[in-house]
Amino acid sequence: MNLMTDEVLAVHAKNRGKLATLVTTPVSSKKDLSLIYTPGVAIVSSAIAKDKKLVFDYTIKGHTVAIVTDGSAVLGLGNIGPEAALPVMEGKAALLKTFADLDGCPICLSTQDPQEIIKTVKYIAPTFGGINLEDISAPRCFLIEEALQDLGIPVMHDDQHGTAVVVYAGLINAAKAAKKELKNLQVVINGAGAAGNGITKMLAGKVGNIIILDSKGILSSSRSDLDSYKKQLVEITNKENIKGNLAAALRGSDVFIGVSRPNLLDPKDILLMRERPVIFALANPTPEIMPDLAKKAGAFIVATGRSDFSNQINNSLAFPGIFKGALASKAGRITNEMLLAAGRAIANLVKNPSVDIIMPGPFEKNLALTVASAVSQAL
Repeated sequence: MNLMTDEVLAVHAKNRGKLATLVTTPVSSKKDLSLIYTPGVAIVSSAIAKDKKLVFDYTIKGHTVAIVTDGSAVLGLGNIGPEAALPVMEGKAALLKTFADLDGCPICLSTQDPQEIIKTVKYIAPTFGGINLEDISAPRCFLIEEALQDLGIPVMHDDQHGTAVVVYAGLINAAKAAKKELKNLQVVINGAGAAGNGITKMLAGKVGNIIILDSKGILSSSRSDLDSYKKQLVEITNKENIKGNLAAALRGSDVFIGVSRPNLLDPKDILLMRERPVIFALANPTPEIMPDLAKKAGAFIVATGRSDFSNQINNSLAFPGIFKGALASKAGRITNEMLLAAGRAIANLVKNPSVDIIMPGPFEKNLALTVASAVSQAL
């Protein structure tokens, strides 16, 4: 898929973005006006004042998600600010509506102070049924998400957990296609930011071993430059306390998962891996290695985050269904069990995983409903 700049800009300029407000209850007569506004609306407000839980039944809260960002880590573009992040948040809202029939509201904040973001989200929470934190840089994103878990509505940082869910689903099916046991896989994760953190915590205990790297090399107990979040990762990874660079990590591994930067993986590094190596090169828009180069170097299965290659592993497969299930069941938070159930549900939609098909497509029939059902049942 070769998208031209003019075409992309024209699509966004046509309607000045991708979203608009839709009035679901018609206002075409005096009676309509009296029902939806004064005096009738006072009846609804009085009912909610007596029982706050009714807000989910009588207002948009039950089907609306705030998509909150500070614009500090947008796609592969970096810290581009809230205005430039708005098109991406609109896109997330469009996916929520298209795939899960939920209404998303972009909230792009002009602060990158974690405490200000936490305070703001708490102030706006009464309007929304869920909070989707998006494109907030690490390690601030961890602090922000943790501080918002007691709002009484589901709060999820999609870059961490949505990504982790789809990687887990892809790895389940890649293991099947490669005729390997998930529990025995030796996994290398390149990138210790939001996505790497979420993936590592989800896979820990489900695969044989994980080695995770940041820009300075392998995370190990020997390093003295790790923040508290990376120290937590060391406790659940790198069983043999290996030190060194990516090549040292890849030696004898089964899986490479890249959530880092473009063109980082050298084809010769794939030769260090075990037979039938699996490559998830998920940096967007340019992966750590292009699929043709990876396969030429001997990769058995290659996945990217892009829709123009086979095996797209993208959090758009997960977050609409996760929020749909969480809101439908009126969950107070999104648990690890719910996320694992979502991953298994996505994987199970591919009945016979193969080299080129380890993931369902974004337009797979009933994808969001399947994920939502699994999430609700895991509550």
